Amino acid sequence: MSSPSSQTISASAWVLLIALGLLWGGSFFFAGIAVRHIPPITLALARFVLAAAALHVFVAGRFGIYRALRQRWRAFLLLGLLNNAIPHALIFTGQTEIGAGLASILNATTPIWTVVIAHFLTIDEKLTGRKIAGTITGLAGVVILFSPQLGASAKAPLWAMALPVLAALSYGFAAIWGRRFRDIAAPVTAAGQMTASTVIMLPVALIHDQPWTLAAPPAYVMVAVLAMALLSTALAYIIYFRLIATAGATNASLVTLLVPPSAILLSFLFLGERLGPEDWTGMAMIGLGLAILDGRLVARIRKLGPG
Repeated sequence: MSSPSSQTISASAWVLLIALGLLWGGSFFFAGIAVRHIPPITLALARFVLAAAALHVFVAGRFGIYRALRQRWRAFLLLGLLNNAIPHALIFTGQTEIGAGLASILNATTPIWTVVIAHFLTIDEKLTGRKIAGTITGLAGVVILFSPQLGASAKAPLWAMALPVLAALSYGFAAIWGRRFRDIAAPVTAAGQMTASTVIMLPVALIHDQPWTLAAPPAYVMVAVLAMALLSTALAYIIYFRLIATAGATNASLVTLLVPPSAILLSFLFLGERLGPEDWTGMAMIGLGLAILDGRLVARIRKLGPG
């Protein structure tokens, strides 16, 4: 019997894939609304608290979650730091100066950094010719995105554009560290890392932002925070794990190609954001790099070739 990762994607899996792309793209959109009224650190904490609570309700004590949290709390803390606390703080801070669409494009470089990090930190995921080609293509897209910011007519501060890229780098390290959780039920890993992220971010937010001194945000901002935590985080993780189980991790990774278009569309329709020619060119190069890394595009082109 073929494994899920080797199967073609069914219609139901495509529905889940598109839904996940919209939810994770929506995360940048909701954050774009919220960071105008809530400091990035406090916003990250709110996302973690609400998502952790929702995931614990979903797990409802199953899969040995409490035993796993007791036995692996140090590992969960590092996963929460790399996969949530650091990247979310960086992305939200960057989004105080750049749009949701651009932030999502820059953060879509995560798989590119992951293959490079895996080459140095693992023994079974070394760079190949295809991976090198995909990495170079994707990084060329990053250079195109950054190039306008190096002149006097820069649209956004260079540091703000760099933060989502650094977040992608943190996600890359998290992907490697996350390999040690393969023996744990996926919903437990999700709930565990969100719980750990809450523990990490709580003292940081209390000291840095003093949330009790902040003005109450408008109601629509609170709706955006709830949507980001419950839909784009808790529900998105549940869909993601379902997708891995039914279509395989390789097919699930295609969501990376769907997140930026979703964020761009939502930001265009509701926030009035626009991307310039270099943004579209950079996104196309990053998308091509991800497609090369995925490998199936290259395989199909070879099949269509002569002979």
